[in-house]
Amino acid sequence: MRTHSLALEGSAFPGVSQSERPSYPDSYPRSILALDLGTSTGWALRTPEGRIVSGTESFKPGRFEGGGMRFLRFRRWLAELKTTAEPIGAAYFEEVRRHAGVDAAHAYGGFLATLTAWCEHHQIPYAGVPVGTIKRHATGKGNADKATMIAAAQARGFTPADDNEADALALLAWAMAQGPA
Repeated sequence: MRTHSLALEGSAFPGVSQSERPSYPDSYPRSILALDLGTSTGWALRTPEGRIVSGTESFKPGRFEGGGMRFLRFRRWLAELKTTAEPIGAAYFEEVRRHAGVDAAHAYGGFLATLTAWCEHHQIPYAGVPVGTIKRHATGKGNADKATMIAAAQARGFTPADDNEADALALLAWAMAQGPA
């Protein structure tokens, strides 16, 4: 995993069950999670303190893994992220309507199902944002290519490892522009 800006370590409430954790008033700042779902998932997170953390996480299937293991690893990764970034006020994902191939479409569907079920389980609001909306917000052009998206992230002071991380950063910027989570 490649992380920028802030190391996410520890939990705000180690050893405390979910039901024992304090509830937060609506005015309490919450984390916002933005995801570019895929085998190489780009992610960006605005912490309650206002810091931005981003990176990529690979869910490439291992040589001896079954087809569902990547989704179990994704769910475990989400759980680890949740413990370090609580409270998460909202999760946004890049809503892809067209894929280059069948395998990519199947993987995206699995990641999307895992994410939405996880969000429902943890009562975290989530929303898909069309690709063109994200690209238009970041670059002014709804069909910007990968290099342009990376350049837009760099212009905002980030150093994305790849287009997946750049897309997640752009999605986070769009979500933050919509108002408080």
